[in-house]
Amino acid sequence: MGKIINSTFVSVDGVINHMDVWHFAYTDDEAQEIAMEQLQASEAMLMGRNTYDVYASAWSGRDGAYADKINSMPKYVASTTLDKAGWNNTTVIKGDLAAEAAELKRRGGDVLMHGFGPVARTLIGNGLLDVLHLWVHPHFAGVGGPGDMLLGEGNSARLELAGTRILKSGVVLLSYQVPATGAGE
Repeated sequence: MGKIINSTFVSVDGVINHMDVWHFAYTDDEAQEIAMEQLQASEAMLMGRNTYDVYASAWSGRDGAYADKINSMPKYVASTTLDKAGWNNTTVIKGDLAAEAAELKRRGGDVLMHGFGPVARTLIGNGLLDVLHLWVHPHFAGVGGPGDMLLGEGNSARLELAGTRILKSGVVLLSYQVPATGAGE
């Protein structure tokens, strides 16, 4: 059975959006190498509509190892408004996200997600998220509202620390396993 793995950048004050304010100063070769390792270890990607729109416009026209991998791998986008995906190898999930995600896991092969929005919240709420990598940036973003925060009402899951890594940039990568009985606790 495959795993669903979430990898999310977050500021020290919990902001996951507005990355132009706090994220890009911490992007370096080390972070890119880790991101590539995570991508290469995955068979597919799962994303929400907003991530899909950003990624499709950013990656579909690029080349290089990371772009080649992300462009060629199967991608699944959860959306009730997108009728047809224009980015190659993309399937639109219009129905029951939890059921579709469970089916992706049953097929085997790990599925990578970037960002922690509505899709990730649905997965964690249904006990379908297996691994969470939080890239905690040493920066108070000082921007955004409730929808821009990692914290979300209703999210409840026990996490087990699986590893920590301090990057040269000061970013701390916290890796958690979500125990099978973790949802709803």
